[in-house]
Amino acid sequence: VAPTTPACEVPSSAMTGTVVQLSCKETEGSPPSEYQWYKNGVALLEKTGTGNARAANITYTMNKKSGTLLFNTVTKNDTGEYFCEASNGIGLSQKCSVKRMQV
Repeated sequence: VAPTTPACEVPSSAMTGTVVQLSCKETEGSPPSEYQWYKNGVALLEKTGTGNARAANITYTMNKKSGTLLFNTVTKNDTGEYFCEASNGIGLSQKCSVKRMQV
């Protein structure tokens, strides 16, 4: 079953230095969807090892299975327009509407 449009939760504003979690979920897709977050139209990298992530200055953890995007400490650099995409290899992938987060 192809995924439906996922529901995204993106806080509209966040305080610098706080923990912020964005979530994305859809329940129709079978097999279960994997989720990809985008910021300003660019796909966010999944944090794999510590070395690469630190070099790229990645301040978040993205979980493709649960659809969460977790910032341990948000910075002004994290301000932007976020959306996520659900895909399970069947039919077209589905995106939620873009939401702006101001830090």
